[in-house]
Amino acid sequence: MRAADSQTGGRHADSPAALSPEAGAGGYPSHPITIIVTFPPGGGTDLLARRIGAALQHDLGQTVIVENRPGASGNIGARDVAQAAPDGYTLLMVNSSYAINPGVYRDLPFSPKQDLKGVINVAFVPSVLAVPASSPFHTLAEALAAGQGGKAPSYASCGNGTPQHLAGEMLRIASGRPLQHVPYKGCGPALTDVLSGQVGMGIVTASSAAPFLASGKLRALAVTSPRRTELMPSVPTVAEQGFPGFSLDQWHGLLVPAATPPAIVAKLNAAVAAVMHRADTRQALLQLGYSPTASTPAEFQSLIDADIDRFGQLTARIGLHAD
Repeated sequence: MRAADSQTGGRHADSPAALSPEAGAGGYPSHPITIIVTFPPGGGTDLLARRIGAALQHDLGQTVIVENRPGASGNIGARDVAQAAPDGYTLLMVNSSYAINPGVYRDLPFSPKQDLKGVINVAFVPSVLAVPASSPFHTLAEALAAGQGGKAPSYASCGNGTPQHLAGEMLRIASGRPLQHVPYKGCGPALTDVLSGQVGMGIVTASSAAPFLASGKLRALAVTSPRRTELMPSVPTVAEQGFPGFSLDQWHGLLVPAATPPAIVAKLNAAVAAVMHRADTRQALLQLGYSPTASTPAEFQSLIDADIDRFGQLTARIGLHAD
């Protein structure tokens, strides 16, 4: 891998050709595939794209190029793929920010629900509410109580409109306690100031916090996922600590232009699912803080659409707009 930048026709529905994922896919793929990543190199979404791309290159016998097109919270890369030929050769790798953007940007150059469609959800990563090891807080309740009758405790996030920011807003609304948001340009800078004590706590991805939790420099108070993560099974969820139903898992997955033939989508889904089911892939991603998965295209599209709706309601409630 190098870095750079079904229809059934007249056949009976029960015929083997009609049921085959390859039906209508012809000789796909017959030339290189490009995966557009909407974030800079080195981040979690980029890492997932490169691992999947390398495996697909081996399995499909075609070059897979991973190209980073960051900007406008991922909207530039998403627009480019939405306008690409719907032939299965241009894919988009995104995370949950893709579903947040429609509520934050009121004039997107594409329609997230109509111009792109899901191929497969490959991984989840929870966010973790963490404090420095020197913090007096040992539970989520203690951290929230710090805002009673005084200055609101502050939390660092990976940026305005990120899943971590929205997790903090969801917690503020659910708890009824004041929380002061301090946005950063990425989880790394947010962690730097939490570790130095400049900000009392942070809500960041579990994968970015994992090394500091393991070294004892940070203490995790809660994870935002609906279930505990295998990376830190002793850390309770927010839901377990008095907020039933609280859930915000950051997902990652692949999309294609909406008019891409179902047979090609099915072939891509099967190929990527095979990668995600491998023991070596699963172990590597678990160590990085991800929970690997492999959805159907319909399951992933349903998740995307549901999150666009719920995040749109939340961003409207808190008045979050970027344009």
